[in-house]
Amino acid sequence: MPDKQFVFMVLEEHPYGREMLMQLMNAGHTPMAIIEEASDIAEEEKGKFLERIKGHRVAPTFTELLEGKDIPRYKVPHHNKRQCRELIEELKPDLGVLGGTRIIRKRILRIPPDGMLNSHPGLLPEVRGSASPAWSVYYDIPIGSTCHFIDPNIDTGDIVVRREIPIHRGDTYEKLCWLTLVEAGTLMTEAVTMWKTDAMTRTPQGESELPTFRVPSDEIMEIVHQKLRDHTYKHYVD
Repeated sequence: MPDKQFVFMVLEEHPYGREMLMQLMNAGHTPMAIIEEASDIAEEEKGKFLERIKGHRVAPTFTELLEGKDIPRYKVPHHNKRQCRELIEELKPDLGVLGGTRIIRKRILRIPPDGMLNSHPGLLPEVRGSASPAWSVYYDIPIGSTCHFIDPNIDTGDIVVRREIPIHRGDTYEKLCWLTLVEAGTLMTEAVTMWKTDAMTRTPQGESELPTFRVPSDEIMEIVHQKLRDHTYKHYVD
């Protein structure tokens, strides 16, 4: 029986995807192909994320990670458009692994027979949507990451693994974003290992008492930074 194959989908050179790909490859999980969205949105999101983790380690670029390796690298203008759909249909991966993308639509999600996995920088179902570390501090929810299957809704698919991250007094917002980034890569690596060894379990999500979050306003972010400066966030380990 041939080995299971996965395709890695990501915004072009996004630091979230770079960290995840580095961890996957260090664990021996090599994608059959990488499909990068090269667009103005991808460039903008990369810049925003680099600012969000400013001062912390950034994984090597895809070009550096793939040097000397025979892994096809495709560029598409949009992951939800026909070019990407036809490419995935041609590649026939068993699984899709998302390393930071737009919301992927149903017509793309349904192609890999084993589904698509995402790693979210927040605990699900509590913190769905954007800027999870910020909303976690704002609402005094533990910080963590979750690896889950994608369904047509936002961050509502079955959970594979989730884990809280210990937060210490003095940790900055940039550090929280970086910690959830690293943990998201770790959880994805664990999930792919379980998938390859037929040891994966899927746990349906419960309901969340909070809405699916959007990008927080400047006023919300000031409260977040103030709580971290004053050490009034309620889930420090020290």
